[in-house]
Amino acid sequence: MRLSEPTPPSWTEAVLADFDAFLLDHAACERKASASALAFVAHYPDRPDLVDRCIGLAREELEHFHRVYGKIAERGLRLAPDTRSEYAGRLSRHFRQGSDAYFLDRLLTAAVVEARGCERFGLVAAALPAGAMKDFYREIARSEVRHHELYRDLARIYFDDAAVEERLAEILEIESGVMRELPVRAALY
Repeated sequence: MRLSEPTPPSWTEAVLADFDAFLLDHAACERKASASALAFVAHYPDRPDLVDRCIGLAREELEHFHRVYGKIAERGLRLAPDTRSEYAGRLSRHFRQGSDAYFLDRLLTAAVVEARGCERFGLVAAALPAGAMKDFYREIARSEVRHHELYRDLARIYFDDAAVEERLAEILEIESGVMRELPVRAALY
C-alpha cells in the first residue's frame, strides 16, 4: 500500500536520538495491535474468515510485544504505563456511522496504521548500524507488510473492490493530514 505522505527524515533522527523511548512506545503499539485484532474477533464473531485471521494476527502481534519487551529488559528499562494514541484517536474520529460503513472504516484504518508501521520500521532498520537490532527491525518491517495486507484482504472479502479502494483513498488522505499535524517524536506514530 502506498501511503499518501512519507515520513520525514526528522522522525528517524528523533528515534535515533531517543531510542529507549522509541522501544517503549514500540512495545505499547505491539500490545495494542494484538488487542485490536482480538477486538475485531469480539465484535464480529459471525465472520469466520475474520475470526481466524485476526486470532493469528493477535498471536503474532503479542509475540512481537514479547520480543520488544526482551529488548527493553536487556537495556534495563521497564514498560511504561499505557497512554492513549493521539494518532489512532484522530483517525478514529473519521469512522462513519452505520454498521457496514463503520466496519469498513475500521478494517481500512487498521490497514493504513499497519502500513505506516511498516514504513517506519523499515526506516529504523535502514538507519541502525549492522547487528541484531537492525536485523530485528528488518524482520518486523516484513511482518507489517503481511499485517496491512491482511486487513485490506478482509475488507475485500466483505465489501466490493470499488468501495474498498474508494474509501481506502479517503482514509489515506485523512491519515496524511493527521501525520502532518502531529509533532515529530521518538514514537512509532
